[in-house]
Amino acid sequence: MFSLFFMLVLAFVLLVPAIWGVRCLPSEKYQMLAAFPIQHLENGSWKGMNLTWYGLLSASAYVLGTALGLVLLRASGAPLWACGLTAMVLLCICVPASRWIARIVEGKRHTFTVGGASFLGILLAPWVLVGVNMLITRYGYPSIPAVSALAAMALAYTCGEGMGRLACLSFGCCYGKPIRSLSPEKARFFKPMAIIFHGKTKKISYAHQLDGEAVLPVQALTLFIHIFLCLAGLGFFLGGKPLWTVFLCLGGTQIWRVLSEFLRADYRGEQVFSAYQIMALSTLPYIFLCLKLPVFSEKMVFVPDLKAGLALLWTPEVLTGLFLLWILTFFYTGRSTVTGSELRFFVHGDRI
Repeated sequence: MFSLFFMLVLAFVLLVPAIWGVRCLPSEKYQMLAAFPIQHLENGSWKGMNLTWYGLLSASAYVLGTALGLVLLRASGAPLWACGLTAMVLLCICVPASRWIARIVEGKRHTFTVGGASFLGILLAPWVLVGVNMLITRYGYPSIPAVSALAAMALAYTCGEGMGRLACLSFGCCYGKPIRSLSPEKARFFKPMAIIFHGKTKKISYAHQLDGEAVLPVQALTLFIHIFLCLAGLGFFLGGKPLWTVFLCLGGTQIWRVLSEFLRADYRGEQVFSAYQIMALSTLPYIFLCLKLPVFSEKMVFVPDLKAGLALLWTPEVLTGLFLLWILTFFYTGRSTVTGSELRFFVHGDRI
C-alpha cells in the first residue's frame, strides 16, 4: 500500500507540470525568465545577460531525477555516502558532457545535447557502481546489489530525461517536422496534438522559421512516454524485479530516441541515421553484455526498503546537496549565450 501511494504521488508530481508545460511553454513569454545588466553602453542603456526557463526547467529535472535515484539507491541498501558519491560522479561528468558532445558531434559551441550526455552516463554507470561497491566493501559495508542499483539509476535517468523535455518546449529546440510536410493521412492523425511555438528568439524560429506553424509534438510525446516508462519501471522495481526495470527503462528510452529523431526537423547532421541514433542503439547491446558480467549476476531476492530511501531526503546533507545541484545546474544551463538583451532604466517622474 505504501509503495502504491508513493507511485501515485510521483505520478502527480510528474503529470501536473507536464500537462501545464505542454499547454503553456511553447508561448513566447516562457523563454526568458529574467535579464540582469552586465555592461553599460554608450547610449545609456545596459547590455543584459538572459536567464532562461530552459535553465530553470533543466535544473529542476536534474534535481528531480537525482532525488529519485538517491531514494531508490538507499532503498537498495546503499549507505548515504555511497548514494551521494554515485550521483556526484555521474553528474560531474554528464552535465558538462552535454555541451562537449554537442560541440564534437554538431560543431556548435552554444548548445546542449541530452542524448550525448545520457549516452556517456549509460556507458559509465555500470563501472561507477563497480567502483563504489569496491569502496563500500573495503570499509566494511555490505556491497549494493548491482542490478537493483543500476535499475535505480535507470529510473533516475528516465525521470530526469522526460521532465527535461519541458526545457525543450520552453526554448523551442528538439522540435518536430511541420504538419504541412506530412502526408494527408499522417497530417490528419497528428494535427489535433500538434504544437505551435511563438517567439522570434526560440530556436525553431531562428533555425527553421517555423514559429507560428503547427509541428509534430516530439517533445510532448517524449515527455509522456518517459513518464509512463518511469512509473512502469518503478512498479517493477518496488515489486522486486529490478532487471525488468533496467530493460524497460533503458530499452524503451533508447528505442524511442531512435524513432523520435525521424520525426524531428532540427539539424542532427547530414546522415540519414544520426550520431545520436547510433549512440542510442549501441547502448542496448552494451548494457546486455554488462549484465552478463559476474558482478551483475545476483541470485538473492531483492526487497527494496522504500521508507529508508525516503528518509534519506530529509537529511541536511542531501537537502543541501540537491539545492547546490539546482543552483549550479541553473547557472550552467540557464545563462543564454545565443540570445542577448538591452536594458534601460528610468525614473517615474510623477512618483517623485
